[in-house]
Order: sequence, then C-alpha cells, then structure tokens
Amino acid sequence: MAAGPSIDALGQFRLATSLGHAGASVDFTNANLMMLLASVLVIALFTIGMRPRALVPGRLQASAELGYEFVANLCDDMIGEGWQAFFPFVFTLFFFILFGNLVGLWPLFFAYTSHIAITGALALMVFALTIIVGLIKHRLRFFTYFVPAGAPKFIVPLLVPIEILTFLSRPISLSIRLFANIVAGHVLWEVFAGFMLIFAAALGAIGIAAAVLPLAVNVVLVGFELLIALLQAYVFAVLTCLYLHDALHLH
Repeated sequence: MAAGPSIDALGQFRLATSLGHAGASVDFTNANLMMLLASVLVIALFTIGMRPRALVPGRLQASAELGYEFVANLCDDMIGEGWQAFFPFVFTLFFFILFGNLVGLWPLFFAYTSHIAITGALALMVFALTIIVGLIKHRLRFFTYFVPAGAPKFIVPLLVPIEILTFLSRPISLSIRLFANIVAGHVLWEVFAGFMLIFAAALGAIGIAAAVLPLAVNVVLVGFELLIALLQAYVFAVLTCLYLHDALHLH
C-alpha cells in the first residue's frame, strides 16, 4: 500500500543560498534576499507613494501617509517628550518587520522574521539603544531605574536583582515573541493547507460544495496570518517605544 503524502511543515524555514555561493563561511541566503526585497518595497512605497503630493491622495499615497502617521502617533503617545529623535528608528523597525512578515506569506518566498538570529539581532539593537540613551541623558542616575520608587529600604536588596533580571530579559522576550508567533502561524498554515488537499479529495466524492469547505478554512487562516503579521510588527514597535520611554524618563 502506497504511503500517504507527507507534510514537511518546518521545511519552509530552511536557509538556502541565493544568487550563487560566496564561500564556506559567507553565503547570500534566501533570508538576505528577502530582507533586500522587503527594504526595496518599503522604500518604493514611500518614495513613489509620496511623489504625487496630491491634496486628494490616491491609494498608494494614502497608504504611505497612513503608515507614516500611524508610527508618528505611536511614538508620540508611547515615548513622550523627545519622540522625534527616535521616530526614524521606530519607523524603519516597524516597516522592516511588517514587510518581512508579509513577504513570507507569498508562495516560495521566505519569512526572515521566522529566524531567531534575525529577531534576536533586532532585539539586541533596541536593547543597546535604550542603554546608550539612558546613560547619555542620565549618566549614573540611570541605574536608579533598578530601584522602584517608593519601595521600602529593607526590601530594596531583594527588588534590585529582580529589576535587573527583568531588564536583561527584554531582548530575549522581544526576540522570541516575534520569532515564535511567525513560526507557529506558518506551521499551522502549512499543516492546514496539506489537510485541505486531503479533505478536498475525500469530500470531492460527496460533492463540489463539500470540497470547497477546506478551502474556505484555509482562506480564513490567510486572514489570520495577515493579522499576525501586522500585530507582531505593532507589538515590537510598541515595546521599543516603551523601552525608550523608560530610558528617557526613568519609571
């Protein structure tokens, strides 16, 4: 008896060389290619979209203006005074992650945000920036951040290690949250897509209407994946703004 079709849900996350092999230790992989593509798409959206400068914007200009205003309002609300200095960083981070998530939804493309090395690098960059900003603005007073305001003195020796541990865990939680959600969503989508073919073949014997049901489930999952792509980019940007707020204003 022939074995049934297998579903390799994790195969989509394998790195592969693109545009040739550069050497034993340096390769231009599919992740690099997708990062380059996402960067080009973001630049194209805002350069081409804002070129008309029309009073009544078209769809592309409206999308560019909406994206710009969305991140600007986010920075203003979450960072507070001095947000303008960090807007370019948060703006670039948000759209780099968002387009990385969206590009990975296309067939034969690759979601580079599904690799912990990339999300970890982004998280470490945010973590380092918050420390540098805090030390530049507050000097040694920055370390008072680890002493909760109003805490009784006798409990401070217990609270300080907890605060330090919580602070050091930021890049870990930030990177794993994005990585885990993208991986889980893509695995779920691929598994259900495989089941769709099996169920469609089985239900096809009953009728065409019954065979369409698995396809409808998969369409719902596509919408779910689009929501995750936007939500995870938003959460990453929100947490970045919160960390910058803490560095600027301390507690």
